[in-house]
Formats: sequence, structure tokens, C-alpha cells
Amino acid sequence: MRPNVLGRAIRGQWRLVTISSVLYAGHQGTEALVPVLIGVVIDDAVATGSGGALLRWIGVLAAVFLVLSMCFRFGARTGERASYQAGHALRLQLTERVLDHRGGAEANRLSGALVNIATDDAKRVGAVNLALPIGIAALSGLVVGGVVLLSMSLTLGLLVLLGIPLLLWAAHLLGKPLERRSHAEQERAAHASGVATDLVGGLRVLKGIGAAPAAIARYRRTSQNSLAATLRAARAEAWHDGAMLVLTGLVVAVIALVGGRLAAQGEISVGNLVAAVGLAQFLLGPLTIFAWVNGQLAQGRASAARIASVLAAPYSVPPGTAALPESVAGRLRLHAVSHAALRQVDVDVAPGELIGVVSTDPGAATALLECLGRETDPATGSLSLDGVPLDTLNPDELRTAVLVAAHDADLFEESLIDNVRAGRDGDVRPALSAAAADEVAETLPDGVRTVLAERGRSLSGGQRQRAALARALAANPPVLVVHDPTTAVDAMTEARIAAGIRATRDGRTTVLVTTSPALLAVTDRVVLLDGGAISAEGEHADLVHGNERYRTTVLA
Repeated sequence: MRPNVLGRAIRGQWRLVTISSVLYAGHQGTEALVPVLIGVVIDDAVATGSGGALLRWIGVLAAVFLVLSMCFRFGARTGERASYQAGHALRLQLTERVLDHRGGAEANRLSGALVNIATDDAKRVGAVNLALPIGIAALSGLVVGGVVLLSMSLTLGLLVLLGIPLLLWAAHLLGKPLERRSHAEQERAAHASGVATDLVGGLRVLKGIGAAPAAIARYRRTSQNSLAATLRAARAEAWHDGAMLVLTGLVVAVIALVGGRLAAQGEISVGNLVAAVGLAQFLLGPLTIFAWVNGQLAQGRASAARIASVLAAPYSVPPGTAALPESVAGRLRLHAVSHAALRQVDVDVAPGELIGVVSTDPGAATALLECLGRETDPATGSLSLDGVPLDTLNPDELRTAVLVAAHDADLFEESLIDNVRAGRDGDVRPALSAAAADEVAETLPDGVRTVLAERGRSLSGGQRQRAALARALAANPPVLVVHDPTTAVDAMTEARIAAGIRATRDGRTTVLVTTSPALLAVTDRVVLLDGGAISAEGEHADLVHGNERYRTTVLA
């Protein structure tokens, strides 16, 4: 069941929305009184030639203008605050859901699309908290104007008070196409943003393999689809606003014509006629506001539906209730695990063991990493840590004991030392040295204090790998799973890193998923996955000499 995002966004800011509505209503109500007071001035001062009455009513007008000015200023300030706070709260909810260890929110969504939802869609939903007070204020202005006209003439008053519901109903009908087009527009824009983000992130790789023209052509098609959706939404908005303008213009014209006829027949005074014409012109403002508010609500509903689809996305793995021992020894046990490319995998990793895993199929390696990090649960079989089944643990608790360092780990726009520390205290120099990241620091202008570019793009591929590996080693978890940490470094550096991992992880369980001979040479034993199933197991040197499949995979 999807959450009511729009309703929660409004209820969360109900105090500010209420205050803003009252202040905005005060502004519109007093503004509606201005033409009425002008009519009174004509009847009470101008027609009678009374200077005292004229000064008195001018003073009343000045007070009314002061009130409406202050109401507008503080109503706008309060409404904007509610809008921004609601949008910020939604961004926090979306961030919390996307970062939830149980996963699932990112399924079938590009990262750029999620960013678009957390920015544009959250802003549009938050803006409803400003649109509502303005809409309530417009309704207040219409009611005040209608009541005043009713006091002048039953015909004029009924014309306004009965015409407003019909106009609101028409606005609702006119907003339906805009809501549909707005939803499609945001979907296409989010997809284009996601494609652009992926394109920029992998630009170096795309150029290296000569695939940049194809990627650019893909983005061009996506961008053109987004443009077409935007134009359709813009046309729908133009038709909506134009139709509302015609309807409101007709209502105002009818009020002015009826008022003029009543004055000509002597049923209302000259001052009342001036007030009626002024009110008719004033009513054009609230009626126009309704068109804008209706458009904002239509866009807000469309964006709320997109946000709800992320917040209500099913989790990749269910939560667990079991707890790990206070001191995790690090015994990993995989029993008959089958998932994606994995086939009936049985592995028992002793506490403190450094084990290598070589896979002839990259898909099997990825599936193994997903299961060990509990990004997903295996289709069949079981995994356990110190005898506790992984599927009975909450992913956040599991990850305090098991760290899976992915091959494509990102760096942040912070200093090198802050990236390695990752918010933790302690001496990280051993980790820097073990990952040969100290050599990276020596090449940077400010050493370890050098601030890296976004995603570490100011570093080479090998330098990024060493910094990411240092971060994983500095975390020093009971169980560390590392995936291909040295594919972009030279052989000499790779040998140093292998020795560093061996020394730093001594007594801690470590799983190296790699085909690097240098890394495999320092392991206690190696497991070969061929076609997703275990086909051989033993020391690296023995497998190199005795297993052709292993030799081909590792030394090719």
C-alpha cells in the first residue's frame, strides 16, 4: 500500500499552513474591502462634500492597506517556510529509504532518476503547502466579495456565491489532463537525468572502448523524449490556464454587466456601483489564483505519486530479529547456496582465514558478493556467520561485522584522509601503507589533506582503487570481502598491496574475490568457481600447476 505522501506533507506542516492561511485570508479579505470602502467614500464624503468624512475614510483606507500589506508579507514568509520544510522532510525520507540496508528502492531506477525525484518532485510536493494557503485566501476573498455584493444586491451576491462552486468544479476537470502530462514529464526528465549521470560517470570507459558515439546517441534519444513530454505538459498547462482565464473573465464580465444594469435602474447607489465594479475587477485576482493553485495541486499529486513509488518499494531482503555474538570470530559458512549464477556452493571459512575465490563467470562473483553482504538472500541454501544464519540478521547489524568492498567503490568530495577514515577515529596510517595509498598521498599537492574531486575523479583509476582499499582496511571488520581491488595498478604495487593485506588482516577473516595471481599467492587457500559451482580447491601454487582451468583463468 502506497503512503499518502501529499497528505503527510501537508499534515506535517499544518501549523505553518494554518498560520499562513489565516494571514493570506486576512490579506485577501481586507483587499476585497478596498473597493467597498471607496464606494462608501463616494456616498458618504464625495456626494455630500464633507471634508471631515473624507479624511476619516482616507485614514480607514490607510489602516486597511497597512493590515493587508503585513498579512501578505508574513503569510508569504510562513507559507514559503512550510513549503521548504515539507520538501526537505521528503528529501530526508527518500534518502533514508534509498540508503536503507535492506535495499529495494533503487530497483529499476537509475541513480539520476532517484536524484530527480528527491529534488524536483520533493520541491513540487512541498510547494503545495504554499499553494493551499493562497487558495484558501482566494476563496476568502471571493466569499467576502460575495457577501458584500449580497448586502448590496441579492442578485449580485447570488451570482458570485453560486458561480464559485461551478468554477471550482470546472477547474478540477481542467486540471486532470495537466496532472497526467505532468507525471509523464517528470518520469521522462528523471530518466534523462539518470542516463546523463551514468554517461558522465562512465565517460572515460566509454571513450576507451569507442562506445561514446553510441552512448551519446542514446542520450540524445532520451533527451528528445523528455523534451517531447515537457512540451506536451507545457501545452496542457497553457490550455488549462487559458481556459481558466476565459471562464474567470466571463464571470467578472457578467458581474459588471449585472451591476451596471442595477445601477441604471436605481436599485443600487452610485457608490455601490463603483464598489461592485471594483469588486468585479478584484474578483479576477482570486479567480486567476484558483487556476494557478489548481495547476500546482495537479503537479503536486503527480510528483507525490512518484515519491510514493520509491517509499513503498518492497525491500530486497526482509528484516531479521537474531543478534550476533558480542565478539564475532568470523566463521563463514555457505551451504548449498544457489543464487543467479551460483550453483550449490559449499564453503567453510575458518575464523582468521585468508581465502581467495576465483570465478570464471563474473556473474557468479557478483552473486556471491550480493549474498555475503545480504543485498539479497539466496534462492536456495543458507549462509551463516559464527553459526547465526544471515537471513535472520538485520542487514545493518550484519554490516557491522561483514564489510563487502565492491570493485567500483566511490570516493567522496573530501580529503584523502577523510575518505579513508569514513567518519571513524583512529590511526589509519597502517591501512594507507597496506593499500599503497601512502604513495598516492605523496603525489598530491597537500598530501593526505588534498581534497578529491567528485567521486575521486581527480585520481587515476589505480589511485582510486588504492584509496578505496585503504578505507576498507581501516574499517577493520571481523570479516572483510574484497572484490578485484588491484585491477588498475602495476605489478610491483600489486605485490606490495598483497603483502599489506596479508599483514593487516592477520587473524581476521578475509575473502578475496579476484583473479590476481599476486593476491591469490598470499591466501591460505583458493576456491575455484567454474560455471557458478565449485570445481577445485587448494593452494594457489598447486592449482596453477595442477588445474588447467584455474591456470587459464588466473594467468591468461
